[in-house]
Amino acid sequence: MRNSPFIFFREVSPNLSQSFAPCTGPHAHRQQMSNSSSITQFLLLPFTDTRELQLLHFWLFLGIYLAALLGNGLIITTIAWDQHLHTPMYFFLLNLSLLDLGCISTTVPSSIANSLWDTRAISYAGCAAQVFFFFFCATAEYSLLTIMSYDRYVAICKPLHYGTLLGSRACVHMAAAAWATGFLNALLHTADTFSLPLCKGNALGQFFCEIPQILKLSCSHSYLRELGLLVFSLLIGFGCFVFIMLSYVQIFRAVLRIPSEQGRHKAFSTCLPHLAVVSLFIGTGTFASLKPPSIYCPSPDLVMAVLYSVVPPAVNPLVYSMRNQDLKNAVWKLVAYSFQKQ
Repeated sequence: MRNSPFIFFREVSPNLSQSFAPCTGPHAHRQQMSNSSSITQFLLLPFTDTRELQLLHFWLFLGIYLAALLGNGLIITTIAWDQHLHTPMYFFLLNLSLLDLGCISTTVPSSIANSLWDTRAISYAGCAAQVFFFFFCATAEYSLLTIMSYDRYVAICKPLHYGTLLGSRACVHMAAAAWATGFLNALLHTADTFSLPLCKGNALGQFFCEIPQILKLSCSHSYLRELGLLVFSLLIGFGCFVFIMLSYVQIFRAVLRIPSEQGRHKAFSTCLPHLAVVSLFIGTGTFASLKPPSIYCPSPDLVMAVLYSVVPPAVNPLVYSMRNQDLKNAVWKLVAYSFQKQ
């Protein structure tokens, strides 16, 4: 979650250009505007006002999005097609790829369109949908990352009990719990946020709709209720992070006892990428959430937003899968089979 300041306009136009100071303090002037009943759209923070840089952003994000579609699409298709990959680890990986596609499809296409058409506007309903789906995918993905750390813990530390603890029914139940957690959490936060009266403008200090940015526009003390829900979600997230760390402490202790150097290398290669993505996802989001509202630097804020909302879905296929020889072999078999069918 991000805590960037907002910018207010007395008159709103979707093509209105705005320049942002590098950093602003707590005494920045804030203008009032109409209440939420008259707000039909929000204005998002552009990456740049220069047309050439907007087109550069368009091509960069388009490349990242296509790479994410290709990587995650290949993983989903390969795991569904190859019977040898119908195991708990690959079942969770398939679910992760689905959530990655949902997460990046929620924010990047609209940002690409805004850069291409030189606009900043997003409708009220579109903003609500973006908040819901991003919160849903992010929460479900984090829950699934926690489950995947448990999967690796059982596989390495309790291999004899792997089939019992992670049977097909248990895997389906755990995946369903992750998706249901994301749905319920997103529904709760979205409904609570968009029930608040808004009277401090319609400009959001982020390139996509975020709950903290919308709360800054509220003119009611009811926003404290949503802040409380966000804090509660952060505490739950911290509990999941502690679970992941404890799981990997046990994993590393078990791996270091493996006598074969090749065996240790293989075990580490499946664990370290997971930890890297989890650290990136949690670290940037936590820093953004805990940063004081009085500190506002648009460029670093946008970079961190890209790191936790755009980069993980694009690189997850590489760090989780392309290092896996079994999956790579299955991908090449699928590609070869597709060419033979043609």
